[in-house]
Amino acid sequence: MLSSKEAGILAALEPRAQAEGIEIVTVEVVGSRKAPTIRVYLDTAAGISFEEITCAQAWVNEVMDELDPFPGAYTLEVSSPGIDRPLRTPEHFARFAGDEVYVMTTAPIDGRSRFNARLCGFDEASDCVKVSIDGEEIAIPLNDIKKAHVKGVIDFSR
Repeated sequence: MLSSKEAGILAALEPRAQAEGIEIVTVEVVGSRKAPTIRVYLDTAAGISFEEITCAQAWVNEVMDELDPFPGAYTLEVSSPGIDRPLRTPEHFARFAGDEVYVMTTAPIDGRSRFNARLCGFDEASDCVKVSIDGEEIAIPLNDIKKAHVKGVIDFSR
């Protein structure tokens, strides 16, 4: 799911995040090689506040300065995972069981590589994400997932 550059950035940030009581949901590197953007998505068990993100921006920036992942300039964005929360770890897939998700795979599974489905959870024995489409359960190996996120729902009735 993560490129080697993204995995390196995540590994550098995780010790400090754990010390701060913050989960790094995921890291993305997007944009051109000459002007990349590093996106760091943070959360806590109770959700993350603007104040927590602001404080985290400082230590994330310190770690990035030490790591210096790109020669030259880059843009750093630190934010909450938002309504379409990325899913990366077995714990993420277990935690959001029952939610509607979008999963993209690296290669077709049962003839498709994009799944809009209900998340059933994570099966540790097979290392697979379980999703349900039209009542049929499909197992997707975690290592075959290119990208996955919760499909956010906005309730306008409140």
